[in-house]
Amino acid sequence: MPCIVENYDICVVGAGHAGCEAALAASRLGMETILFTISIESIALMPCNPNIGGTSKGHLVREIDALGGEMAKNIDKTFIQSKMLNKSKGPAVHSLRAQADKASYSMEMRKTLQAAKHLTIRQAEVSEILTDKEEGKDKIVGVKTISGGTYLCKSVILCTGTYLKARCLTGEMVAHTGPNGLQAANHLSDSLKKHGVEIYRFKTGTPARMDGNSIDFSKMKEQLGDERVVPFSFTTNPEDVQIDQVSCWLTYTNEKTHEIIKKSLNRSPLFAGIIEGTGPRYCPSIEDKVVKFADKDKHQVFIEPEGIHTNEMYVGGMSSSLPEDVQYEMYRTVPGLEHAKIVRNAYAIEYDCINPNQLYPTLEFKTIGGLFCAGQFNGSSGYEEAACQGLIAGINASMHVKGEEPLVLDRSEAYIGVLIDDLVTKENFEPYRMMTSRAEYRLILRQDNADLRLSKKGYEIGLLPKERYDWVVKKEAMIAEEMKRVSKVMIGANKKVQSFLESCGSIPLNTGTSLVELIRRPELHYDMLAPIDPDRPLLLEEVREQVNINIKYEGYIHRQLKQVEQFKKLEKKMLPKDLNYHEVYGLRTEAVQKLNLVKPVSIGQASRISGVSPADISVILVYLEQKKYKKDEN
Repeated sequence: MPCIVENYDICVVGAGHAGCEAALAASRLGMETILFTISIESIALMPCNPNIGGTSKGHLVREIDALGGEMAKNIDKTFIQSKMLNKSKGPAVHSLRAQADKASYSMEMRKTLQAAKHLTIRQAEVSEILTDKEEGKDKIVGVKTISGGTYLCKSVILCTGTYLKARCLTGEMVAHTGPNGLQAANHLSDSLKKHGVEIYRFKTGTPARMDGNSIDFSKMKEQLGDERVVPFSFTTNPEDVQIDQVSCWLTYTNEKTHEIIKKSLNRSPLFAGIIEGTGPRYCPSIEDKVVKFADKDKHQVFIEPEGIHTNEMYVGGMSSSLPEDVQYEMYRTVPGLEHAKIVRNAYAIEYDCINPNQLYPTLEFKTIGGLFCAGQFNGSSGYEEAACQGLIAGINASMHVKGEEPLVLDRSEAYIGVLIDDLVTKENFEPYRMMTSRAEYRLILRQDNADLRLSKKGYEIGLLPKERYDWVVKKEAMIAEEMKRVSKVMIGANKKVQSFLESCGSIPLNTGTSLVELIRRPELHYDMLAPIDPDRPLLLEEVREQVNINIKYEGYIHRQLKQVEQFKKLEKKMLPKDLNYHEVYGLRTEAVQKLNLVKPVSIGQASRISGVSPADISVILVYLEQKKYKKDEN
């Protein structure tokens, strides 16, 4: 029976947050791209929490924006509440988080995709990857759909999310569907296994959605958005995001809630052995919380609106796989939910994903040339983690087609670099979640300076327009110029200054001092000192913010930059791709096994592999020196 055959540069499989960024990056770089999705309605779907950003995740969104991605712009268009988290702490952990109107978020992203040049959207299930042999190694030549259609291409990006052989579990009820009852993708896993791909089985979950009209908000604590909203995208005009925001609400579980859960654990597929997959440690179900934190008599529950055109409310903190009758019983013990009506049951979802150790830091498979992967398919969790991987995979698949150098961000350059390095280097037996504690250089990887760190790379790749990069260069110059000026400004111990400092709750001066020293005081900052700095130029808030942070944390930043210098030295010591570690005399057996599995690209990456000790690294360095010496002799 005749079937269609089409040609593209790049095929992207899956249109979740990873697939959208991958397809947009590839098409914007001039690649003829086709984006496959199980359902057009599922493009940029938010099947779980209705928000973008959060602790460390906000950093990822800002970095996506700085490189030329779309997520930040999209949430700025569709948010209904915004908050800067951790404001009482230092700037390294400040993270923006916004509630999204879920339907609008998906619709706006779909509009953006449909307007993109070089991009075709196709509703179809991809069932096979097609490969050929080149120099003894598999290389991608296309994909096939279940209808028999063949789509020839030079590179494929798999962004399948939680759809591969997915099944949703609510107590004894098991439905073989993807999230939100959408069709699962049941064929591609088998094709990947035939090509030698190692598949994991992971699990995640989502809480119930409640009818807002059935909730008594008077028994809950109202959670308001920030009075002054900060946009996610560096290109969004701050005045455009000062909107009337919706409220979220905080309530708590109690001992009665926990009793109901405990007596029903035998009906939870999680504890009854029905669920095979491993769940996320840092986003556990309410059953997990009650069992693992038995000493706690309550847990936070956040009631969050799903949008402004629906009365559905998301019950954050109470994801579950318990049966429907138990869900009603436990939810109704929570203050404010006594008469709540469930619109959608909570459920757990199991799905196939890969062991990401099979990937290079470019997100390309080591054994299949031209096959890239991103998102939850790589064993991560979260919309933001998925989107940043999609962007990098889209860029590198395009570079692969063009025959140009790939983009690899290291751990000192971006949270994206930390995330990808962790995935491809470390052993991941559960869904990976980004956290600020994972970034050893987090003081210089702040969300506020993502444009200064990454815009040049975005411009050089071809995703950032020249005007935007020119502004970043100008901004850098303005920051440097103001810091130079401030360092020369001396403040005298006159009556006006003393009175001002007293009004700010700061210690009076014994003698004159520099403006820099005053800015460094914990209770003062750059903006506060304007009244005693009459020659100050008129600067934008984003410039003033950088001046303040750079001055306040100068010593710490300098120390971290020194650490980065040492880190870079190890990252620059490259390892041969074909190095057989069995031949390296003196390595421990565990180290040999792990090194041959991961095939690190540098000494730096090798040093971060679990089971590889500093002594093993010394052995490798000696081995490489001996090989180089023998080569030089010959």
